[in-house]
Amino acid sequence: MAERKLKWDKLIGLSEEEINQKAQEILSHMTIKEKTWQMVGDGELGIHDESSESSETRYNYKPVPAGVDKNLGIPGIEFTDGPRGVALGNSTCFPVSMARGATWDLELEKNIGNAIGIEAKAQGANYFGGVCINLLRHPAWGRAQETYGEDTFHLGAFGVALIKGTQKHVMSCAKHYACNSMENMRFDVDVKIDERTLREVYLWHFKKCVEAGVTSIMNAYNKVNGKYCGHNSHLLRDILKTDWNFKGFVVTDFVRGIRNGMDAINAGVDIEMPFGIHMKPIKLKRLLEKGKISEEQINEAVLRILRLKLKFAHEGDPAIYNTDKVACKKHIQLALDAARKSIVLLKNEESLLPLRKKNIKKIAVMGKLADTPNIGDNGSSRVYPPYVITPLEGIKNSAGNTIEIMHNDGGNLEHVEKLARQTDAVIIVVGNTSNDEGEYIPPLGGDRDSLELDEEDEKLILAVASANKKSIVVLEGGSSIIVESWKDNVPAILMAWYPGMEGGTAIGEIIFGKFNPCGKLPIVFPKSEDQLPFFDKYAKSIEYGYYHGYKLMDKNGYEPAFPFGHGLSYTTYTYKNLRKNKEAISKNAEIEFNVDITNDGHISGEEIVQLYISYNNSSVDRPIKELKGFGKVYLNPGEIKTLTLNLKAEDLSYYDSNKKKWVIEPIEYIAHFGPSSKEESFISTSFRIT
Repeated sequence: MAERKLKWDKLIGLSEEEINQKAQEILSHMTIKEKTWQMVGDGELGIHDESSESSETRYNYKPVPAGVDKNLGIPGIEFTDGPRGVALGNSTCFPVSMARGATWDLELEKNIGNAIGIEAKAQGANYFGGVCINLLRHPAWGRAQETYGEDTFHLGAFGVALIKGTQKHVMSCAKHYACNSMENMRFDVDVKIDERTLREVYLWHFKKCVEAGVTSIMNAYNKVNGKYCGHNSHLLRDILKTDWNFKGFVVTDFVRGIRNGMDAINAGVDIEMPFGIHMKPIKLKRLLEKGKISEEQINEAVLRILRLKLKFAHEGDPAIYNTDKVACKKHIQLALDAARKSIVLLKNEESLLPLRKKNIKKIAVMGKLADTPNIGDNGSSRVYPPYVITPLEGIKNSAGNTIEIMHNDGGNLEHVEKLARQTDAVIIVVGNTSNDEGEYIPPLGGDRDSLELDEEDEKLILAVASANKKSIVVLEGGSSIIVESWKDNVPAILMAWYPGMEGGTAIGEIIFGKFNPCGKLPIVFPKSEDQLPFFDKYAKSIEYGYYHGYKLMDKNGYEPAFPFGHGLSYTTYTYKNLRKNKEAISKNAEIEFNVDITNDGHISGEEIVQLYISYNNSSVDRPIKELKGFGKVYLNPGEIKTLTLNLKAEDLSYYDSNKKKWVIEPIEYIAHFGPSSKEESFISTSFRIT
């Protein structure tokens, strides 16, 4: 280059080969200092908005930059956090990821990703750090709300959907790699895990995101088998960059993502965020001079970064990236749709729900969360929407003017019982908040001490239920809640999660039948913590086993309170006429299944159909059944539709640690279709792999 400063605005419409060539050309003209500057954040956390004297002081109000080089004309990576929306400004707040996992709707998730990408870029970001796909090993995990559920197949599908949406506009980051399923000890805990469990259970969903072209991976804080994830060459070089042929860059989790620059570079870290502590240019220069790291390693990292900067410099249509798109009507409607489809009807005895307005004159809405904007954790994933509709507001809006709505925070049980007796129905809104679970920022958040509601909430439920038989409990929270002490006393329970800025609207619409609930659990609700893996939120070392969630329940013969995949509707569906296109397939082929779904009720609805696979005479220990497919079908009353699901043979493989490869067994497989993981509801067929 005769002139070293790049004209970045001219680098438009490059092919992949041209991008590689241009990145190599840029690299060849860079000094060591310029190269290493690409490998660290620029020392900001996006705390202040300098354009406004009245702006809030908070994390990620503006993008967090890395690798801005004005002399060379190389733009920076401009980071914004997630995953329930864009942390910048006053963006659309979608339901948390766990809620969106309960929609089982991949097209909806892709559309949410598209909206997030637009809002991120409209506010100056080009990098979204919110593809959180850590597996929920135990529901006490404080940041459970940031992921989609407990099943690796389900997680992978949702991670890919979000990537496909966001990467129409910006780079995206899948996190936290790997085995990050505890919060309080996240900086120190050493996760002991065997290779098969690691590959099949805790990494499979990351692999799917890599195959889908995710631009970056964020390493976790914790250790895996004795080494910090950011120093773990087995995770970063052997598996991610070699086995999976990952072409993107590895970024550290913020501030404490690595502890040593040499170990991080050798392991495969490419960028330290949000500023250089262990990988600042002066330190990397000294390591180079001492032969502790090589220039080849530096070049590899910088090439990965430059390639992605070039690829995404002009991604999307510039005309759409304006601030009018931030929390616009279209995106808010999308947030409402997600909230509607995420709410799970756990219980509905004698069809108490939906409430019929003609039979009701007065309703009491109780609980300290009824009139509280409760949209999730206040840590790094926090989104600041322009408004939040609370459950009380949403219920009032849906009830209309003909029903009197009484509100009581539930603090005085004597008053509660008296009010409950005077009303036609009672809605109790209880659950968790960011004080109870979330990112651990002492003294708040972190892992939960108990999966039960607090004593005050349980007493409120029991007091109301004793006074009024038409009692409905609305639960808010990020994962499973144990309900055994009061479940049998109330006829109806809704799991609303942290439902986003329009969550209250969705709750009201479902309660009054304006929307037929269709959400299903992406996690199992246990009867007791004895049914779950061992969990100690202060553990410095812990073993992650092959089984957890519904697979552990199956293995041990436990009956959960509500099974994985469970969710009721205001209508009923039947499954019939399951057929397959082949009796046997080869190891590089796929099989097609078709099943007829009928809406037997009197209201339109959307059914989530789940495919589970069992293994006959496997040579290794395998789950009794595991999720390997799902789909949605919308049906009018009396309507029958055929749902088609395809299953790849490779998705039935297991990892052989001795042979160090994936193995597809030539055995008989049983395909089960049903509305949940409960086996009594299955219709099944068998096939073979030859």
